[in-house]
Amino acid sequence: MRGLPLGDVRVVELGQLLAGPFCGQLLGDFGAEVIKVEDPGRGDPMRQWGREKPHGRSLWWPVVARNKKSITCDLRTRQGQDLVRRLVERADVLLENFRPGTLERWGMSPERLHELNPRLVITRVTGFGQSGPYAPRAGYGSIGEAMGGIRYVTGDPDRPPSRTGISLGDSLAATHACVGTLVALHERERSGLGQVVDTAIYEAVLAMMESLLPEWQQAAYQRERTGPVLPNVSPSNVYPTGDGDSILIAANQDSVFSRLATVMDRPELAADERYATHGARGGNAAGLDEIISAWTASAPAEDLLRVLHEGGVPAGRVYTAKDMFEDPHFAARRAIVRVPHPDFGELAMQNVVPRLSATPGGVRTAGPALGQHNDDVYRGLLGLTAEEIAALSAEGII
Repeated sequence: MRGLPLGDVRVVELGQLLAGPFCGQLLGDFGAEVIKVEDPGRGDPMRQWGREKPHGRSLWWPVVARNKKSITCDLRTRQGQDLVRRLVERADVLLENFRPGTLERWGMSPERLHELNPRLVITRVTGFGQSGPYAPRAGYGSIGEAMGGIRYVTGDPDRPPSRTGISLGDSLAATHACVGTLVALHERERSGLGQVVDTAIYEAVLAMMESLLPEWQQAAYQRERTGPVLPNVSPSNVYPTGDGDSILIAANQDSVFSRLATVMDRPELAADERYATHGARGGNAAGLDEIISAWTASAPAEDLLRVLHEGGVPAGRVYTAKDMFEDPHFAARRAIVRVPHPDFGELAMQNVVPRLSATPGGVRTAGPALGQHNDDVYRGLLGLTAEEIAALSAEGII
């Protein structure tokens, strides 16, 4: 049995909220030792975020801080900065999402940190990156979503730009930061040297915008909001069912549309010049959706899904959390796991993605209590005495 794939990687996580910490979550999921540094007494604001708070506790924090260690340290003090520098000497990655210039003000610029540890990978997540005229600006994920393009094309055409119901910009930036961190660690095996991973939220969103830029540059075509469909991609929509439910059918490829036409007992549609090709269906999407809606409205959702799946047509319900807990496929693949928690008993959360066949990641612990690992890190890793730890605590440094 091989160990966790990142079990030999130590990450010092600074910063707070979501963009940086989600990157730390992804690294921790695959075994990295993630030491999260939090402000004494307050901790990461994520400890208080989220709508539902059973027992007065955030349900978001146990997920984004899972598999991490928590230590407290006042980074605005000289003693606190010295402690972080000592940690950096023993780390593989420093992860932070402060505004550009913050580390430098604290005497922890990449240049100085690389003097302490030339192999250190420094992963920096910000709204606009470490350079350029916007770099000093405050930048939340929502701003990155707006400037990166995703907000403009999200929603219905007769309404202002909308947003998804999650922190998409932060999560995309964190995912790209994780990829960059792993690439830098891989490159370090050849060069022996660390480097800076500079991740901007707006650029992480922009990276997902498909052909948006060449469409404008080459054809002066501006993508607009199109509600639940993509322009010129049909059929791929949500359709009503006879029992008041709805299902999503995605049959935009020629061969798949032919299978849908057969399932509908309308094989002639696949030969109709209005629907025979991808381009033709895109140009006649509204009429085709009406035909499909009339068919789906004639039967219950379960009956429709059965014949669609038997016919090889991609289709499914639009799930809520309740649906996910009841789905046998989610259960069979353990897409949802339950983790012990001191307040909630067993706490359900999403499992690790992707799945590795030989060295899979896993959720080992939920988010820790504030400063839970002070003794483990300060005494066990840095070698401080009990008296030194007590003195730092009394001064409010940790």
